[in-house]
Amino acid sequence: MGRSRDNRRRAVAEAVVEAVEGGLAELIPDPDRARAWSLLIDGAPQSHVDLDDPAHLSFEYQRRIGHVIDLAAPPGKPVQAVHLGGGALTLARYTAATRPRSTQQVVERDAALVQLVRRELPLDPGARIRVRSADAREGLAKVPDGWADLIVADVFSGARTPAHLTSTEFLDGVRRALRPGGVYTANLADGPPLAHLRAQIATAAARFPELALIADPAILRGKRFGNAILVASDIPLPLAELTRRAASDPHPARLEHGAKLMDFTGGATPVTDTSAVASPAPPPSVFR
Repeated sequence: MGRSRDNRRRAVAEAVVEAVEGGLAELIPDPDRARAWSLLIDGAPQSHVDLDDPAHLSFEYQRRIGHVIDLAAPPGKPVQAVHLGGGALTLARYTAATRPRSTQQVVERDAALVQLVRRELPLDPGARIRVRSADAREGLAKVPDGWADLIVADVFSGARTPAHLTSTEFLDGVRRALRPGGVYTANLADGPPLAHLRAQIATAAARFPELALIADPAILRGKRFGNAILVASDIPLPLAELTRRAASDPHPARLEHGAKLMDFTGGATPVTDTSAVASPAPPPSVFR
């Protein structure tokens, strides 16, 4: 009975296509999961959500951020989290599912996208998730000092991270909003020659004493364009467990930290508001 109902649901599910402020949004049904959807903006994959299982993370970069969320506090302990960039609210849903009673703020500039996601992929009414339509940096400025246990940055406009979210001044805002011992994690995208990624590590090192980077080895070698996950804090990170989880993922990743990570910067200097530029656009082949 349940299986036939799921099959009917798959049969009638159709893509939802709607113009939002950031471009053309598409919600594509997942053929393998009855109530799961992928969000694309102008053809670029942004998020995947399973309404029946919000703890399921389909995208590899989101699984890597999920590992950071898992280790940001003892298992199941509620946290106060800020998500800069909302998409389909995948990581906020994940946090709510794995850490019940967490209090979360999501800052997503695209109000039309927020409306689409709320309508088509409704949040669990019991989740303590507040969504604010604002620029990520402006929204961050409204977070009280020391409020957040965790800040997640996953902001892209036209598949590029805006320049004003790449600077030391931006990270000053992150440090202000984090409590002592809090964790900052960011999705960074780059390809050869990795100038943006190297500069972002140098920038983070200017503001955080503890850093790690999780990425596919091919990306770190400058062989292809892709995502790298920055993790930063003012206290030592759970490096051994992060390393184990990254290596055991279906798409194994490598964790770099310490002297090797500083060597990776290749002498890059921290980015400031006056020198900041957006992250590079991915080559068209990335989304084929």
